[in-house]
Amino acid sequence: GVPWTRVLMVGAVCFGLWFLLDAPSLQHSAQVSPLGTRRTVSLDVVGPVAALSRTLGLSSVVGSSDRALGRTPGGGPPLAVPTRRPKPAPLPVTVTGTTPTTTLPQLDAHPTPAAPLRVLIVGDSVGLDLGQPLVNTLAAYGNVTTYLDGRIDTGLTRPDYFNWPAELQVDLTNQQPNLDIVMIGANDPQGLVTPDGSLRFGQPGWDAAYSARVAAFIAEANTAGARVLWVGMPPMQDPGLDAALKHLNALVQVQVNHSKGGARYLSSVPTLGDRQGNYAAFLPDASGAEVMVRTPDGIHLATGGGARLAAGVANAIHSEFHVQLAPGSNQIGHHH
Repeated sequence: GVPWTRVLMVGAVCFGLWFLLDAPSLQHSAQVSPLGTRRTVSLDVVGPVAALSRTLGLSSVVGSSDRALGRTPGGGPPLAVPTRRPKPAPLPVTVTGTTPTTTLPQLDAHPTPAAPLRVLIVGDSVGLDLGQPLVNTLAAYGNVTTYLDGRIDTGLTRPDYFNWPAELQVDLTNQQPNLDIVMIGANDPQGLVTPDGSLRFGQPGWDAAYSARVAAFIAEANTAGARVLWVGMPPMQDPGLDAALKHLNALVQVQVNHSKGGARYLSSVPTLGDRQGNYAAFLPDASGAEVMVRTPDGIHLATGGGARLAAGVANAIHSEFHVQLAPGSNQIGHHH
């Protein structure tokens, strides 16, 4: 006997209260979701409500109740488990004047099947688009072993969702690579979470905080004895995302230049952009035939694009690090 209008009103009020209470969680889910229109619209809708929820202190109510019920926020995929933790060998030290500087083992040697070049590939979903064909490309060489660790929806801005520095430490411990190939950044033009709060992308302090994370990521690999080849993000179809990732690429390049030889930067624009360096869905191959290099979402690499960039990375291993890659059968490292 209750009028339908009252039922509708009560339902709307209950939905509104739930939306207000849970908006920060919904915002988190949207932030770590794949890039695209759906994510953008979700953030636009949820963002103001989440801000109001935090201002009113309502988000802490949900967090407290979750903890009381034994529920913890999602933290992304579980970290891999180290299979061993060898004591790291001390790095050679050269003395220049009075300031000792750590130097990395030279890569300009000739790896052999018995002592191969050990390559670790880490990346987000775009990095995975490179990683899979790169494993196949390097499999053609008999003096290389590879290990691929790709994680979709991840980056350096959100350690609360997935902690890449911790994951890298596990990979470095287990695989003991000579070379770490990194392609991360597609998900990073967003709020950057720090122990003291968060910074909006474009807000003063964001660039410095992100740059520090890139520098620390490179230093982590270098300390474990691995050089870094950082592959920049390719042009994007969406102008806003394209501009944001160009900005990130520039920040990364500065940190690579500051690494004192511990890292090199490889731009993917010459390989995946058109003649002007802009986004291209199709590009001609060596025979002039048009090859699809990007997927319809305007973000990821199609099979042809991944193979094209993988060939560029293999060339960079030779040109930047003077490693002689020898043709032959190769045992491919496992990946996850």
